[in-house]
Amino acid sequence: MTKRVLVVEDNDLNLKLFCDLLKAHGFDAEAVRDAREALPRAHAAQPDLIIMDIHMPHISGLDLIGMIRSDPILRATPIMAVTAYAGKGDEDRIRSAGADAFVSKPITLAQFIERTTSLVHKTEMNAPH
Repeated sequence: MTKRVLVVEDNDLNLKLFCDLLKAHGFDAEAVRDAREALPRAHAAQPDLIIMDIHMPHISGLDLIGMIRSDPILRATPIMAVTAYAGKGDEDRIRSAGADAFVSKPITLAQFIERTTSLVHKTEMNAPH
Protein backbone atom coordinates (compact mmCIF):
# COMPACT_ATOMS: atom_id res chain seq x y z
CA MET A 1 0.00 0.00 0.00
CA THR A 2 1.28 3.45 -0.94
CA LYS A 3 2.32 5.55 2.05
CA ARG A 4 0.80 9.02 2.34
CA VAL A 5 2.94 12.03 3.21
CA LEU A 6 1.52 15.47 3.97
CA VAL A 7 4.01 18.22 3.06
CA VAL A 8 3.44 21.58 4.75
CA GLU A 9 5.69 24.20 3.14
CA ASP A 10 5.00 27.83 2.18
CA ASN A 11 7.81 28.07 -0.41
CA ASP A 12 6.45 26.86 -3.77
CA LEU A 13 9.83 25.65 -5.08
CA ASN A 14 10.56 23.61 -1.96
CA LEU A 15 7.01 22.26 -1.91
CA LYS A 16 7.32 21.08 -5.52
CA LEU A 17 10.79 19.60 -4.91
CA PHE A 18 9.67 17.67 -1.82
CA CYS A 19 6.49 16.36 -3.46
CA ASP A 20 8.28 15.39 -6.68
CA LEU A 21 10.99 13.57 -4.71
CA LEU A 22 8.43 11.71 -2.65
CA LYS A 23 6.38 10.71 -5.70
CA ALA A 24 9.54 9.53 -7.51
CA HIS A 25 10.22 7.23 -4.54
CA GLY A 26 6.73 5.72 -4.47
CA PHE A 27 5.02 7.92 -1.88
CA ASP A 28 1.65 9.61 -2.26
CA ALA A 29 2.47 13.26 -1.48
CA GLU A 30 -0.14 15.86 -0.61
CA ALA A 31 0.92 19.51 -0.68
CA VAL A 32 -0.24 22.11 1.84
CA ARG A 33 0.97 25.69 1.30
CA ASP A 34 -0.67 27.29 4.32
CA ALA A 35 -0.06 25.93 7.83
CA ARG A 36 -3.59 27.02 8.79
CA GLU A 37 -4.89 24.24 6.49
CA ALA A 38 -2.56 21.55 7.82
CA LEU A 39 -4.75 20.07 10.58
CA PRO A 40 -7.94 19.74 8.53
CA ARG A 41 -5.98 18.29 5.60
CA ALA A 42 -4.15 15.87 7.93
CA HIS A 43 -7.49 14.72 9.38
CA ALA A 44 -8.81 14.10 5.85
CA ALA A 45 -5.67 12.39 4.52
CA GLN A 46 -4.60 10.43 7.62
CA PRO A 47 -0.95 10.62 6.48
CA ASP A 48 1.74 8.15 7.47
CA LEU A 49 4.15 11.09 7.87
CA ILE A 50 3.97 14.89 8.04
CA ILE A 51 6.91 16.85 6.65
CA MET A 52 6.87 20.53 7.54
CA ASP A 53 8.83 23.71 7.36
CA ILE A 54 9.45 25.41 10.70
CA HIS A 55 9.43 29.05 9.56
CA MET A 56 6.03 29.72 8.01
CA PRO A 57 3.66 32.68 8.10
CA HIS A 58 0.48 32.62 10.24
CA ILE A 59 1.41 29.53 12.30
CA SER A 60 5.00 28.55 13.03
CA GLY A 61 6.09 24.99 12.52
CA LEU A 62 6.79 24.70 16.25
CA ASP A 63 3.22 25.74 17.07
CA LEU A 64 1.87 23.36 14.42
CA ILE A 65 3.88 20.48 15.90
CA GLY A 66 2.31 21.27 19.27
CA MET A 67 -1.18 21.24 17.75
CA ILE A 68 -0.54 17.89 16.07
CA ARG A 69 0.84 16.36 19.27
CA SER A 70 -2.25 17.61 21.17
CA ASP A 71 -4.66 16.16 18.62
CA PRO A 72 -5.95 12.70 19.67
CA ILE A 73 -6.24 11.52 16.05
CA LEU A 74 -2.88 12.82 14.80
CA ARG A 75 -0.64 12.71 17.88
CA ALA A 76 1.13 9.47 16.88
CA THR A 77 1.82 10.61 13.30
CA PRO A 78 5.58 11.03 12.77
CA ILE A 79 6.76 14.55 11.96
CA MET A 80 9.90 15.50 10.06
CA ALA A 81 10.85 19.16 10.43
CA VAL A 82 12.73 20.86 7.61
CA THR A 83 14.23 24.32 8.07
CA ALA A 84 16.84 26.62 6.59
CA TYR A 85 17.46 28.36 9.88
CA ALA A 86 19.31 25.70 11.83
CA GLY A 87 21.26 27.51 14.50
CA LYS A 88 22.83 26.06 17.59
CA GLY A 89 20.08 24.64 19.79
CA ASP A 90 17.41 24.75 17.06
CA GLU A 91 17.38 20.98 16.56
CA ASP A 92 16.92 20.43 20.30
CA ARG A 93 14.08 22.97 20.40
CA ILE A 94 12.38 21.37 17.38
CA ARG A 95 12.73 17.85 18.79
CA SER A 96 11.50 19.07 22.21
CA ALA A 97 8.39 20.43 20.48
CA GLY A 98 7.65 16.90 19.26
CA ALA A 99 9.35 16.40 15.88
CA ASP A 100 10.65 12.88 15.26
CA ALA A 101 13.33 13.97 12.78
CA PHE A 102 15.04 17.12 11.62
CA VAL A 103 16.58 17.97 8.23
CA SER A 104 18.24 21.29 7.47
CA LYS A 105 17.94 23.10 4.14
CA PRO A 106 19.42 22.91 1.67
CA ILE A 107 18.49 19.25 1.88
CA THR A 108 20.54 16.41 0.49
CA LEU A 109 18.27 14.17 -1.54
CA ALA A 110 19.62 10.94 -0.06
CA GLN A 111 19.20 12.16 3.53
CA PHE A 112 15.68 13.45 2.84
CA ILE A 113 14.49 10.14 1.37
CA GLU A 114 16.34 8.03 3.95
CA ARG A 115 14.72 9.91 6.85
CA THR A 116 11.31 9.80 5.18
CA THR A 117 11.53 6.05 4.57
CA SER A 118 12.79 5.41 8.10
CA LEU A 119 9.91 7.35 9.68
CA VAL A 120 7.27 5.64 7.53
CA HIS A 121 8.68 2.20 8.41
CA LYS A 122 8.69 3.18 12.08
CA THR A 123 4.97 3.90 11.73
CA GLU A 124 4.40 0.49 10.09
CA MET A 125 6.19 -1.30 12.91
CA ASN A 126 4.15 0.51 15.58
CA ALA A 127 0.78 0.02 13.86
CA PRO A 128 -1.67 -2.34 15.56
CA HIS A 129 -2.07 -5.68 13.76
